[in-house]
Amino acid sequence: MATLEAIKYENGKLHILDQLLLPLQSVFEEIKSVEDGWRAIKEMKIRGAPAIAVLGCLSLAVDLLKQDFQSKDTLVNYVAEKLDYLVSARPTAVNIARAAVDLKRFVQQHLDKAGDAQSLKGLLIKEIEGMLQKDIEDNMKIGQFGSEHILKTAGEAKVKVLTHCNTGSLATVKYGTALGVVRSLHQKEKLEHAFCTETRPYNQGARLTAYELVFEKIPSTLIVDSAASLLMTKHKLGAVVVGADRIVANGDTANKIGTYQLAITAKHHNVPFYVAAPTTTIDFNLKSGNEIVIEERNTEEITHVSGVRRAAEGINCYNPAFDVTPGALITGGIITEFGVFAAEELDSKLKAMIK
Repeated sequence: MATLEAIKYENGKLHILDQLLLPLQSVFEEIKSVEDGWRAIKEMKIRGAPAIAVLGCLSLAVDLLKQDFQSKDTLVNYVAEKLDYLVSARPTAVNIARAAVDLKRFVQQHLDKAGDAQSLKGLLIKEIEGMLQKDIEDNMKIGQFGSEHILKTAGEAKVKVLTHCNTGSLATVKYGTALGVVRSLHQKEKLEHAFCTETRPYNQGARLTAYELVFEKIPSTLIVDSAASLLMTKHKLGAVVVGADRIVANGDTANKIGTYQLAITAKHHNVPFYVAAPTTTIDFNLKSGNEIVIEERNTEEITHVSGVRRAAEGINCYNPAFDVTPGALITGGIITEFGVFAAEELDSKLKAMIK
């Protein structure tokens, strides 16, 4: 099955699909430096926690390719500075922060193994390039584990599924997390229908998820965010499946604003609620969702549509990009590349499985 690509990297050249222009235009923009990568993430030309991490690190790789370093220490300091800068673009999404920690550790571990700065640079670039294939492999596993679990739980030949925001190929390198589960169900011919929310105020569902579903000819319907409760009274859903920008040790999950209310609605209607994300999204350093920093975005995302004001002049606005769903409401489970786990099992079971 053909899938969209948000990130293209070949022979040291990096391009991203500018998602601000979708679905009306498909334009790839070249990323030539860390600064280009930071702006693309900050301006949401690319979004989705896994894609942010890969794009940020690849922007460092293309940046490094253009430079020579006189010493290994100079390289180490440069890499640390640029990684910290990239993390600042979207503070709630943990994948880029975790990747930064991992790459700093990688550089330190290979200081003695590399003969000079150029050799160390080459090892680091190769490590970053490996993130592309790793992302795809993890997403495929998430799709497989998730679809199998949903079918077993639902006990139905085919299921209807609701998803929120965008968690597909446009939010990852390819295939997707929550939308990857939908894809897997469709490939098994076990998906009766997919529903996606418009996902206000940025409309990632209407602009991006709907675009992917139509592109891949998956039977689907777009709904406004506030129609979810009614949808669950009219359709027997097998699951609600969403992605995540940060999952903490007790299973509390930060995801696109509107996720929390979907979880409450699903609980009321006895619909299993799932979170699908790679383990790079799990932050075991935080014990509960109360510790997650929630990004607030420009109020014009609420007051304006395509640059035209739609809200009354002078009204105050509150525009958090994310909310936090308590682990207790994730009734279906948290789907990872290692399998499906209950929220309370992350710290006790899953943590030990992660290298």
